[in-house]
Amino acid sequence: MNMDAWIREQIATQNKKAMPLCSFPAVQELFITVEELVKSSTEMALGVRLIADRYDMPFAITYMDLSVEAEAFGATCTYHTEDVPTITGQLVSDEDEVAALQIPEIGAGRTGKVLRALGKSIRLVTDRPVFGNCIGPFSLAGRLMDVNEVLIMTYEEPELVHAVLEKATAFLLKYIKTMKDLGANGVVLAEPLAGLMSEAAMQEFSSDYVRRIVDELQDESFVVLYHNCSNALEKKIDAVVSTGAKMFHFGDKADMWQILNSMPRDVIVMGNISPSAVFMCDSTDKMARDTQTLLRKCMVFENFMISSGCDIPAMTPLENIDKFFEVVRLGYNKAKYVSKIKGMYVHDTSAAGMLLQNDR
Repeated sequence: MNMDAWIREQIATQNKKAMPLCSFPAVQELFITVEELVKSSTEMALGVRLIADRYDMPFAITYMDLSVEAEAFGATCTYHTEDVPTITGQLVSDEDEVAALQIPEIGAGRTGKVLRALGKSIRLVTDRPVFGNCIGPFSLAGRLMDVNEVLIMTYEEPELVHAVLEKATAFLLKYIKTMKDLGANGVVLAEPLAGLMSEAAMQEFSSDYVRRIVDELQDESFVVLYHNCSNALEKKIDAVVSTGAKMFHFGDKADMWQILNSMPRDVIVMGNISPSAVFMCDSTDKMARDTQTLLRKCMVFENFMISSGCDIPAMTPLENIDKFFEVVRLGYNKAKYVSKIKGMYVHDTSAAGMLLQNDR
């Protein structure tokens, strides 16, 4: 598939669709735990297919599990029944440990299961593009060096952080290339930790490394979707855009209006209904109200694709996700017909035509 043409079509179409980061709720229809899901390539692929069957989304995605790559490096991973796995502890903390850190082979840890799940998903979902998922280089370095420590070390020992970033990036290049070789149409690259730095540090320790991945792997058949759900990214937009990605996804703390005004018009910009405060709430009415508010605010931008602010938790009420899709469909249907009505009279200079054109 020509993904450049696909992006242009998504921007140009009046038949806009919702695209939340929705994959883990598949456990509710698979009748398994999150731990069982992430340890089985077949269950993961079935989950991707079930979500694709239930929701008419522009593309299908695999699972945003930001523990996979760090676990492959040797970090300690803790599994949960209803939540994504997490990395605990600190794998490397000094120059000797960084020097001894080995770049994993593709297939190490659960990377093999994730890749097999992606390959199976591509064969199960054939009516839309399929995207893989991976962590970003700085967020990976943070899980290897400890999330809090790595932010301090960017000031105190920047050379050590760069050394880890070199190894992280080398691994991610191989890992994402394997996704591309399997037939994926793109990858969601999650780099949330980078947003906690200043814009200059974000550029140096994250965006420059992401750009290397983008330059090597992104082309007309494969797109990088850059995800960052940190706060105040509208103030660091230059560092975000410099990654060179063709698609961007922002968290619920971002000001989507301001971001859309600052982003190029030929890239897709996604966000940002809160997974925790809205999707997980007990009220479909709140889900509807918040979705309507964001749509009214941002649907004027043709390159806007409404989404969740981050990955939707596994146990999110499915009726809330259903309501989200319903509201988006109705909202864009109304906009489409309003636009059609306006277009019917825009060139009609008769008295009747002018009357209808100017009538709210």
